Amino acid sequence: MSKRRHARERVLQALYAHALGGGDSAHIIRTVIEPRIENDAVTFGFARDLFLKCLDREQEASDIIRDHVQNWDLSRVAIVDRLVIQIAIVEFLYLEDVPPKVTMNELIEVAKKYSTLDSGKFVNGVLDAVLSSLVETGRIKKKGRGLVGMDYAGRSGEARE
Repeated sequence: MSKRRHARERVLQALYAHALGGGDSAHIIRTVIEPRIENDAVTFGFARDLFLKCLDREQEASDIIRDHVQNWDLSRVAIVDRLVIQIAIVEFLYLEDVPPKVTMNELIEVAKKYSTLDSGKFVNGVLDAVLSSLVETGRIKKKGRGLVGMDYAGRSGEARE
């Protein structure tokens, strides 16, 4: 497993703890993320920053998810699936060096591991629609490594299971 996937899994667990129990983000970082990544400062920094960005952008991500989950009330989407999609949206919009295709592939695998049997397909479908919409509206801003996998129109290749 890649170090960043490990970090994404810890972020999912931290967001889940926050969603269920609330609490101070610093406490969640100390108790959920740090103990599992304590010997790798780079990976810990990635996980901590991603977790905090997800908290800061929670409403924006929820609005985007709501717009792309057809015929579903957001409260009916499995919490793990919603949190995985939230992480992906934050990566799409705010982590300029992470290619969208990498984000999709990694988080689809996280969904398969931590959620239902159908979560991989569900998350893939929602993320594909979200990414297409974000590209069409010019909201995806990638540079450096983040350009890997982008075609001439700025769209990423499709993530497949």
